[in-house]
Amino acid sequence: MLARARAEIKVGDRFPDVAPAGLVVLGSEGKLPELSGQVVLVDFWASWCAPCKASFPAMGRLYADFRARGLVILAVSVDDRQAAAAGFWKKMAAPFVGAHDAAGKLVSEVNVPAMPTSYLIGRDGRVRQIHQGFHGDSTAREMRKEIEALLAEPAPSL
Repeated sequence: MLARARAEIKVGDRFPDVAPAGLVVLGSEGKLPELSGQVVLVDFWASWCAPCKASFPAMGRLYADFRARGLVILAVSVDDRQAAAAGFWKKMAAPFVGAHDAAGKLVSEVNVPAMPTSYLIGRDGRVRQIHQGFHGDSTAREMRKEIEALLAEPAPSL
């Protein structure tokens, strides 16, 4: 019997629930943030990834500018070793929540194509934008515009 290949998550798809993935929260946060009904940026990264290192300060600025309006950022490490992820996290001193995908469940379910890859998710839980790689100020400017637009949308009706 052949195993069915997982398709990559695409714009318009519902982003998977992160709770069942068993993510280990890095730093002092202690728990994963509530994502339901929020505008969320989920960023997959690795300690060995140079563009990931460059992206963290830009995401920190986005978080500082938009968290009061409801932006949640969850940065998920795909490192094999939790110690590598924890060391990188401590060095970067990011203001948002970080986690390690110790079992590789979420990265496998999403089928992340490259490091880093960021998924911008609307309040409806659907992926609105995907940023593969980090290309400095141009990526940060695009994300800023996209986050502004998503935060301006009305919350979905229950």
